[in-house]
Amino acid sequence: MNIDRERIGQVVANLISNALKYSQADKPVDVTVQAEANEIVVAVRDQGPGIPLEEQKQIFNQFHRARGVEPKDGSGGLGLGLYISKAIVERHGGEIRIESAPGQGSTFSFALPLAFPAA
Repeated sequence: MNIDRERIGQVVANLISNALKYSQADKPVDVTVQAEANEIVVAVRDQGPGIPLEEQKQIFNQFHRARGVEPKDGSGGLGLGLYISKAIVERHGGEIRIESAPGQGSTFSFALPLAFPAA
């Protein structure tokens, strides 16, 4: 299995775009890439409002937009970016995750295997 660089780039761009959309302009967005065991992990951390646990359970659902969490730039979305990102990551044999708490920002990360099983 080969990595589709454009699609993985789309995932990274979506996570960074979301982080910037929900963070104050003077707050940094951190992006890290690490090799861990048999996978590579890309993480995007913002210092935005955070996402309540109940909303986290639905955040990757198609057309879902977290209630009570508004973008700083006033823009809206269709609720498709994270859904599509999850589908792309899973089709590459990976997993996408969220860690967040209200008032403490959010970290969206995804892990991809370093080696793929033979078809």
